[in-house]
Amino acid sequence: MRKLLSLTLMALAGSSMFAGGYRVAMQGQKQLAMGHTGVAVVNSAEVAFFNPAGMAYLDKKFNVSVGANALFANVKFQNSTYNWTAESKNVGTPFSVYATYKLNDWLTAGLAVYTPYGSAVDWDQDWEGAHLVNNIDLQAIFVQPSVSIRMGEHFSLGGGVIYASGSVNFNRNLSMNPLLSDDGQPSDVTIDAKGITAWGYNVGMMFNPTDKIRLGMNYRSKIVMEARDGDATYHDAPAFNPLTNTTFDADLPLPAEFTAGLSVQITNKWMVAFDINHTMWSAYKALDVKFGNGTESINPRNYKDASTYRFGTQYKANDKFTFRAGYYFDESPVQDGYFAPETPRNDSNAFTGGLTYQLNDKFGIDVSFLYIHFDEIDNSYDHSTDPISGQANPSFGGTYKSVVFSPGIGITYGF
Repeated sequence: MRKLLSLTLMALAGSSMFAGGYRVAMQGQKQLAMGHTGVAVVNSAEVAFFNPAGMAYLDKKFNVSVGANALFANVKFQNSTYNWTAESKNVGTPFSVYATYKLNDWLTAGLAVYTPYGSAVDWDQDWEGAHLVNNIDLQAIFVQPSVSIRMGEHFSLGGGVIYASGSVNFNRNLSMNPLLSDDGQPSDVTIDAKGITAWGYNVGMMFNPTDKIRLGMNYRSKIVMEARDGDATYHDAPAFNPLTNTTFDADLPLPAEFTAGLSVQITNKWMVAFDINHTMWSAYKALDVKFGNGTESINPRNYKDASTYRFGTQYKANDKFTFRAGYYFDESPVQDGYFAPETPRNDSNAFTGGLTYQLNDKFGIDVSFLYIHFDEIDNSYDHSTDPISGQANPSFGGTYKSVVFSPGIGITYGF
């Protein structure tokens, strides 16, 4: 029974830590439309997220940007050897709120509230990969107050703390063994943790060598989400092996990331931008999970560091309309043999676009769209263990096809 309790909680490690091998970045309508570039772009309060150093260069004293997206994700799985098929369709609603206020000529304060980890995967209950995951729902909100210090016309620094708050709900079957069931219903466990909190920080710099070129760098620290006394609830446990609900503790690291980039104002109307984002996913090697009964398990993932390459452009057609477009290539951190269905992602190509309609000098409406195509991949997860025998399970794998589409809308206001 101790082995059973230990293994049933192992899946928490991969699924609750990140929507993350499956994370979709969308922290602002203007910047999302430009390929999610922004570390060297100053065009709204969204810079409070992308590089707080840039807040000092906003023209208006007070700026606010509010936006939200509808995220539609579709994942298809097929194993042609055994004729298995499955599909996960999910909808998410990430949002962001940014505000900046210029205290004086050299000091600007800002606040960013956003949802960087808020996706879900929902397979059919008791599908062929149910011993790894049936469904997961991860929600997280980050609150980031920042300041920006302007050191003359060409250089600024910025930074602040990050307060993270989140929750996770996860369900998986206990075993591939059909004997571990109740009247034919496979036994499963639901893991639930709420009120998980942690702290991190964000620092950046911006350098403007000319009035046409900006250079920016930003570092976001690793944040460790410490889940304490979460609930593990069992369902359909057989009479010969009744299971008592228990608690768990786990430390869930969100990796550090570094972004560098530049923007070039080619003409008064046309700007281009390029960012490189490097995420230290290698922090996610395995996760120790400690249970209320004193046992401990490790769930191997062995992610590798990965980078995202982003391109964007903005064209101001007139006083009313500004158009944007972009593209980015996102490397997957998942290595062969660690491809688990709770984070079914591979390298991806993303295409973005959008526009702003400026109602007047103070108020504008922003719209964006994002389409992500993940490269088709045939891969497997090779590291699960049967809770009864303690022996390794057969590798579970097949072909995964994933796409994401997300329209968004927001408003900007400033005076």
